[in-house]
Amino acid sequence: MGPTERHDTGQRDTEEQDIEQHDVAANTVERNPRAARWFHAGVYVSVIVLLITGWWLLLGNEGSPSLIARVTGVPDTEVHTVAGWVLAGVTALTVVVGARGWRVFWRETVRFQHGDGAWFRRWPTAILTGRFGRHEGRFDPGQRVANLVLVVTLLALIGSGIGLVLVSGGPVFVWFAQIHRWSTYVVTPVVVGHVVIASGILPGYRGVWRAMHLGGKLHPRDARRVWPGWTERATGDTHDPRHLR
Repeated sequence: MGPTERHDTGQRDTEEQDIEQHDVAANTVERNPRAARWFHAGVYVSVIVLLITGWWLLLGNEGSPSLIARVTGVPDTEVHTVAGWVLAGVTALTVVVGARGWRVFWRETVRFQHGDGAWFRRWPTAILTGRFGRHEGRFDPGQRVANLVLVVTLLALIGSGIGLVLVSGGPVFVWFAQIHRWSTYVVTPVVVGHVVIASGILPGYRGVWRAMHLGGKLHPRDARRVWPGWTERATGDTHDPRHLR
């Protein structure tokens, strides 16, 4: 093969790669904008640190440093306090800067519609088969319930945590401690369930992890399987034979 032929072959390979990359980029739908993804990252990092250090302390290990404490060289109590202030700061900043996003979030979260009950009945098998019930919202019915629980419990944790820092003792301190403890009991299984679902390890939720990572874009097939109505509005494609069966 001569130099000219090798050059032409290399150029064709490059052009084919560019076309393939363009097709992949074009055949995606953006689920979440950058601001939402950064907020989500700030929340989940701080919440994970809070849960690890919080449960470590709750189980009576204050005298024995956790892995996080050993890596950072900071006591678990201080790591927990700092992570709590980070979560409070991220939440406050987002409420101020992202007011429009919060309005959309709340409007979609409290959006109840006919068919939610049927969606929940199909959900246990749908997590394996991917045959979820039809819904029109940005969030599916399960997400809407999880959103409400997460927001209420995280606000309770933030508020009671600030109270525990500012109050040194007495009945008010005990009251804040009880709120903090019970909010932890409630939020932990919800966060764990959210991580399992959002990771995409369940067949029905395959690919959804991209909604908050790698640009917030995922394949329309995956988006349509979990959020059919929203995907149709986002892509302008209303042809979805699976949901017409």
